[in-house]
Amino acid sequence: MAPTEAPLRTVVWATGGVGCNAIEAIARRPDLELVGVWVHSPDKVGQDAGTLCGGDPLGVAATSDAEALIALRPDCVVYAASGPERDAAAVPDYVRLLEAGINVVTTSSTTLIYPPSYYAPQMREQLCAAAQSGGASLYASGIFPGFGSDQLALLLSTLSKTITRVTVTEVALNDHYPVADVMTDAMGFARPLDFEPLLATPGFIEMAWQAPIALMADALGAQVTEVRGSLDRRTTDRDLEVAFGTVPAGTCGAVRTRAAGVVDGREAIVVEHIIRMARDVAPDWPASDFDATYRVDVDGEPDVHCWMTLGDAEGHGAGRAAMTATAMRVVNAIPYVVAGAPGLLSSLDLPNTLPRHVFS
Repeated sequence: MAPTEAPLRTVVWATGGVGCNAIEAIARRPDLELVGVWVHSPDKVGQDAGTLCGGDPLGVAATSDAEALIALRPDCVVYAASGPERDAAAVPDYVRLLEAGINVVTTSSTTLIYPPSYYAPQMREQLCAAAQSGGASLYASGIFPGFGSDQLALLLSTLSKTITRVTVTEVALNDHYPVADVMTDAMGFARPLDFEPLLATPGFIEMAWQAPIALMADALGAQVTEVRGSLDRRTTDRDLEVAFGTVPAGTCGAVRTRAAGVVDGREAIVVEHIIRMARDVAPDWPASDFDATYRVDVDGEPDVHCWMTLGDAEGHGAGRAAMTATAMRVVNAIPYVVAGAPGLLSSLDLPNTLPRHVFS
């Protein structure tokens, strides 16, 4: 965007951790203008967006009226709603926005990180039709799924002559995450091991991680014939007080998922996700001194191993760091998505979404 162009009018959808980070970032950028904020809770309606996020007033009142926000004719909506059913539940909102000619960048639907692999073809076609009708685009990203589970690995793969396997891993201490239903019902934390969370649903892990696997395969010119998923859980030996409540002793305190894309008969693209409620749960699993760690291992010629961390070690702001990184993956993409061709976009369709106005 040239300096003389008008700022892009932007709406933020929801004021959770990611949404508030987006609001703060947009408010400080001269190339973006915050014109509206959507909230779910009636208690938040009418409150100033800046105040809701713990900052100074911004002069933008939050609303639950989606049609009023559409009537503002924003250039883009940053969609950051959370919840275990946020993916499919967000599709009707995306359709309304796209049909109205409003671009969408989202952290809510991580299975849309690579649209061709979206698990619901009928919904994908509906979204494609809406985007073409409105002349708008939708782009999904984040940190993991997102940058840590695809683009970081692809960047490192540019050093390789041959590759036998690419493994991307997140090792996270998520005691800061406050959404109880996601952590308990969806992931199984604070539940006995005989409880079946959403993660244990047959095919769920494969569905959840097929997008980054398919994106990497596409970029590397490989054909994935199968995705294999597995789930492992470990208990805590003591009560843990975390952001969403108490994790009682004897219940799940650590979760590990693994999804492997099979190429030419072998597991060639692997995504692992390890989440703990305390650092000493499941001590035999891969660990880190940092609370948000992303590892890439490229086995080939040469072998490449890279660790990326967010925030300080030992729990000093890592939760906020991960939420900030998630938000900025899509906020920084806004100018590129608005300028892009209408349709459902992935990171393979955009140039590097370099940040603007970040030096302070």
